[in-house]
Amino acid sequence: MSTTSKLLAELIALPSVNPAFLPERHPHAGEGRVAEFLATVAAKAGLEVEFQEALPHRPNLLVRLLPRSRPVQRVLLAPHLDTVNVADESQFTPRQRGARLYGRGACDTKGSVAAMLAALCDLARAKQRPEKTEIVLAGLIDEENAQSGSRALVKAGFKADLAIVGEPTRLQAVTAHKGSLWLRVETRGRAAHGATPHLGRNAVHTMARVVDFLETDYAAQLRRRRHPLLGPATVSVGSIAGGSQPNIVPDRCVITVDRRTLPGETETGVCRQITALLRGRKLSASVTGQKLAPCLPLETNVKLPLVRQFLRSLGQARPVGVNFFCDAAVLAQGDIPSVVFGPGDIAQAHTADEWISLASLERARACLWKFLKSLP
Repeated sequence: MSTTSKLLAELIALPSVNPAFLPERHPHAGEGRVAEFLATVAAKAGLEVEFQEALPHRPNLLVRLLPRSRPVQRVLLAPHLDTVNVADESQFTPRQRGARLYGRGACDTKGSVAAMLAALCDLARAKQRPEKTEIVLAGLIDEENAQSGSRALVKAGFKADLAIVGEPTRLQAVTAHKGSLWLRVETRGRAAHGATPHLGRNAVHTMARVVDFLETDYAAQLRRRRHPLLGPATVSVGSIAGGSQPNIVPDRCVITVDRRTLPGETETGVCRQITALLRGRKLSASVTGQKLAPCLPLETNVKLPLVRQFLRSLGQARPVGVNFFCDAAVLAQGDIPSVVFGPGDIAQAHTADEWISLASLERARACLWKFLKSLP
């Protein structure tokens, strides 16, 4: 195994499951073990280390490579340290099979963490390094749930001229991604005895028509508008609950909806749009957002000098877009131009046999090294 691969294996062996997915005080919860380990590795390489509290007992890790003279710009490397939960304990044991390394977080996003820190440590030990660019690696917490880490970084006033957000993109620079809205749709009816259903108004029946509309006509309407990098917005009904027992006409039904948004769309606008379309079909339902903080789309200007330089360093002629949401949009809302880049494939993320190609991992470290070394 290479140094980068060994680093990733050590990270996989340190559970950092987002506490939102575990019972309280679960031994696998939180990013602390990973943050402390990375801090030790970074300090041994001569990098400056600090912790920034984002949530109680859950700090972001900030690792800095300071330039030899007064900095004129700052580049941020921003992977996240948390993972989703595991199907069983064996996923915390890194396993190499051929040219792949398996384990929870291998590609989402401990692979990015390992590649980014390895490149930064190499740069810290090099005879030549940027003279006027400060480079900061921020190991962010809570990306898998509420993005509290990136939101705390922005709230603290952190600024950078470019952020490279670590996610599995198959080593392509991503300048646009979809936003994520979770909507709650509720229909109301009138309860009645199951023997006399004509005396009631069935909220589940109304909701069935709402679901059918969302999954057919509305989805087709969304497909008619396409973003050049992202394609169309999408809608998916994820859950439904209504009624209490068979012999009562249900007076209430609720569904939750996943709506992936394009640049320019807002939660308020989407809720109003769906409400109006339902009303036009004589369907009465309330439509509200579920997320406490907005998960907006990302669209970064590809003409920005550092974005162009990063694309050139990868040998990539055109940027690409992805369907998933990540910390990049949060940082961009804080006036930090952001791109998404990392080893691995999003198709492997969150799976029971999550893996990463070791060649992809090494290539990511080399790409980052090449770009960082080119900075003034």
